[in-house]
Amino acid sequence: MATRPAPGMLTPGKRESLTAMWPLLVGMAVLFVPSFHRLLTGIWATEDQAHGPIILGLSCWLLYRQWPDMLARSQGATGAPVGWVSLVLGLLAYIVGRSQQIYILEIGAFICLLASLLLILRGWRALRAQWFPFFFMLFMIPLPAELVIMLTMPMKMAVSWATETILYALGYPIARAGVILQIGPYQLLVANACAGLQTLLTLEALGLFYLNLVRHTSAFRNITLAICIIPISFSANVIRVIVLTLITYYFGDAAGQGFLHGFAGMVLFVSALALILALDTLLQCIAARFHARRGAPPSGARP
Repeated sequence: MATRPAPGMLTPGKRESLTAMWPLLVGMAVLFVPSFHRLLTGIWATEDQAHGPIILGLSCWLLYRQWPDMLARSQGATGAPVGWVSLVLGLLAYIVGRSQQIYILEIGAFICLLASLLLILRGWRALRAQWFPFFFMLFMIPLPAELVIMLTMPMKMAVSWATETILYALGYPIARAGVILQIGPYQLLVANACAGLQTLLTLEALGLFYLNLVRHTSAFRNITLAICIIPISFSANVIRVIVLTLITYYFGDAAGQGFLHGFAGMVLFVSALALILALDTLLQCIAARFHARRGAPPSGARP
């Protein structure tokens, strides 16, 4: 009896199919290696955009991981003519974005051109099989500065308020004026990188990546986790600002702005991941009890 390849495994025939696309991938590299180099030495090197290369790397890995399933679903399918239309539009967006340094067009063109090539070569079934990696890539596109500024201030105010409320309740000498926290003799400005829109989007991407990896069959767990990613992201931001505030209070301003500031960034993502895992475990227990009462196995359980 024939066995189905494990997820991410490439059979010899599938390796040949992937190898046949190398000329197209080389063409994409000629267009976008300069773009990504400019991002890596520019905006992606800043603290609030440092997630960009991570999103790009994870997206490429997801595309590779889904490749066998994509080939199986699109076997015998023909290319979609609409792919040529989106290819032309993607090239126009690249030309405008590259020449005018509009990142949302330049990097958006990368996603559009990859999807167009998939449509031309394998059709709609292939694109449906790879929809999540392309959606995930959207998180690496730098947003317009005006939009970021407009949405960031309310988030910074909320995080600052939550930090002040929690630390004051714990007995710390803290006060707040807008997004400026005063603790003891030190003043801290809650910056965009600590509680801004880009940080929230990064944590959203982390949560969606986790959901894609675990692939629960329970709709209840998936929907609840997806909805709770936003409050989890906010909570992780608050934890980070609290950690930075306490580091400054106990070890001084130099420690808060030095190496330990980067350590607080690690705390942000670790705490977000821990909250997601804790919530997922709680939902699993709730689903197990619910189905135990009904005398049926949990819908999210795997054999």
